[in-house]
Amino acid sequence: MRNKLYLFLFPLYLLVLGFILYINGAFTGEVTSMSNLLINVGFLVIIGILFIISSVNFVRLNCCSDALAAAAEQILEERKKNEGSLWKLYQKRERVFQNEDLDEAFLKYQKRMESFRTRRGLSQTCDLEEYINEDLLDRVVSSHYNSAVSGTLTGLGILGTFLGLSMGLSSFRGNDIYTISDNVGPLLEGMKVAFHTSVYGIFFSLIFNFIYRSIMADAYGKLEDFLDTYKEYVAPVVENADENTKAMLIYQANMANSMKQIQELLRGNAAEQSYALERIVNQFLSQMSQTMGTDFEKLGRSINYACKTQERSLQSYQGMEEVTRQLQEANQNILKSMEHFLARQEELARKLEEQSKHLDEVSSFLNDEVANQLYTFNQMREIYEK
Repeated sequence: MRNKLYLFLFPLYLLVLGFILYINGAFTGEVTSMSNLLINVGFLVIIGILFIISSVNFVRLNCCSDALAAAAEQILEERKKNEGSLWKLYQKRERVFQNEDLDEAFLKYQKRMESFRTRRGLSQTCDLEEYINEDLLDRVVSSHYNSAVSGTLTGLGILGTFLGLSMGLSSFRGNDIYTISDNVGPLLEGMKVAFHTSVYGIFFSLIFNFIYRSIMADAYGKLEDFLDTYKEYVAPVVENADENTKAMLIYQANMANSMKQIQELLRGNAAEQSYALERIVNQFLSQMSQTMGTDFEKLGRSINYACKTQERSLQSYQGMEEVTRQLQEANQNILKSMEHFLARQEELARKLEEQSKHLDEVSSFLNDEVANQLYTFNQMREIYEK
């Protein structure tokens, strides 16, 4: 049964349209403000177009959800006539849903299942929900569009509010109480536009959001019922699962027998085994001592000679270490002397710089004094000559 709740939008739309035309005087011929009427009619035309597009999407969704419900009923009827899994009836069937979108998705599922087929049967299975799911219904209903319609209606109401206020304030002029009272009428007309657009924008947004969510919930419910029915009566099973289980059991039994045989081989008198092992080791050691005694003596002499050589090398290394330490101490003393010398050179350079600055100051002072004396002498000479 199709969910036709979306048809409720159109009577409400006509009712609101008639109310807007009535309060603007379209039926009585007494239109007080043509701009208000045109703005409201324009907004309602846009809303009507949005509703028509959404209704077309809802019709497609209803066809899809009804096809799912019909397919679930068909599975139940075929189950009454057949026992066991119905996969043999559906693995090659071309028209399962009588819906293009669903049949296309089911065909992809059939091809995927066919790729898993072997000589012994199906090696594995996949879930039909990977192909027929809520995402498919969202694509059918154009969910990206319908989910934005509610916000668009609210936005249109807010836009009409600011547009009406802008119209009213643009015609509001005056500097005193008499001129202001004459402009109250246009201001109120603009406020009517703002109020009306806000009311029916928010009203339609709430109604559409409720209807959209109800339709989607109904479609999701039919999808879930179909998937549950399909999994219970049609979904294929891996046919060689029993053979794999049997092979695993045989393998485990063989492993148990092998472990039992190893355990029996390891059983015995532990004392006798230890005594035999000890005799073998003793014989091996005595034989080694008889055949390789001379070689071991040579090896011992070689090792002693190597130890003495290592001792002499160690003494040489110790002497070299002492010489290296003395050289290091001499280098450190030289570095300290160089640092002291450099410090004295820096101090001498600093003192020379200070002496140079002092000499420059004295020279400047002497130059100034000589200049003053010459100036005084010139003045005295001029006075004397006069």
